[in-house]
Amino acid sequence: MGQYSNARAMRSLIKASLQSIVRSPSAIVFSIAFPLIFILVFGFLGGSKGYSIKVASAYGSDTTSQLYSILHQVPVLKWVNEPDTAKLNKILKDGDITATIKIADATAGVTPHYKVTLYAASSEENKAQQLRSVINTVMERLDPEIQKRLDQIGTVDVQISQVRDYKMIDFILPGQLGFSLLAAGVFGTAFVFFNMRQTLILKRFFATPVRREIIVLSEGIARMLFQLVGAVVIISIGYLAFGFTLLHGWVTFLQMLVICILGLMVFMGFGFIISSVAKNESSIPPLSNIITLPQFLLAGTFFPIDNFPRWLQPICRVLPLTYVNDALRKVAFDGATLMDVRMDLLWLLVWGIIVYIVAGKIFKWE
Repeated sequence: MGQYSNARAMRSLIKASLQSIVRSPSAIVFSIAFPLIFILVFGFLGGSKGYSIKVASAYGSDTTSQLYSILHQVPVLKWVNEPDTAKLNKILKDGDITATIKIADATAGVTPHYKVTLYAASSEENKAQQLRSVINTVMERLDPEIQKRLDQIGTVDVQISQVRDYKMIDFILPGQLGFSLLAAGVFGTAFVFFNMRQTLILKRFFATPVRREIIVLSEGIARMLFQLVGAVVIISIGYLAFGFTLLHGWVTFLQMLVICILGLMVFMGFGFIISSVAKNESSIPPLSNIITLPQFLLAGTFFPIDNFPRWLQPICRVLPLTYVNDALRKVAFDGATLMDVRMDLLWLLVWGIIVYIVAGKIFKWE
């Protein structure tokens, strides 16, 4: 009789686990169908960000001028305060603001004689022209002194920056991909290991020479393979149907898959914990929702974390799904490398260490 092979046992367990996952309707729904529905909906909606015109003061703008004060009183203009020039350029590039406004005194000794320059992304060109009209209207109507000296007022110069169009799909798809990993990692792992323990499958495994870690590793690899297939489907549909940005093509695509693997490993740790503390199968969904729902709502899945109240933002930024979403968006749209998003990956690793330490202490085999 030949020597027992744990490698052969692992291959058999992976195959059996994959067959079980594929036959599970809930796995298909949470991993692929549910995220795709949102991607399709938001993809067809397009890149609209609403009518309000978000602007910011450009570096070197005269913030003490009369025109600057009046523009701050115009209801349609939503001012974003961002003193950091690099961050300001990024939110301009991403389309989070329509334009930056630079106000300067064009001619010394002649008041008012303003030179107004708008720096706008190419994707916001139409709104930039609307903004130009708004500023011209302000010059002409809101200040009687300015209106009397229209011949001395400078024109509004619109400079369009040729940057990539930041579409809604570029924000939504990474969020839905991250949520797919979270739901599959938590719900899938929790149900699988709880049922394996309840049906005494794990106990039967102990009667074989297969090592315990092989059982866990096989399930993890099977779930990872399935989720990677789901990630490929989601990214491909987003790219081919809605123009999702993959800045460096296949390199970006592969880097996104690496982030997905790391994220799924962390999320599966939560599933191990829930499978151990659950008293019965009906208690798994509420326990899993305690983990998934706050992250689904607060981790930047549907809209930026900056939209939340300031006191809530620090909480949002420490959630593991936030690090996954941010890393995926930086890699896909900004062209960041894995080294560039190392802090996001490092914090994910910290979460993973914490989660698996807890899981190792409370995980039940019988």
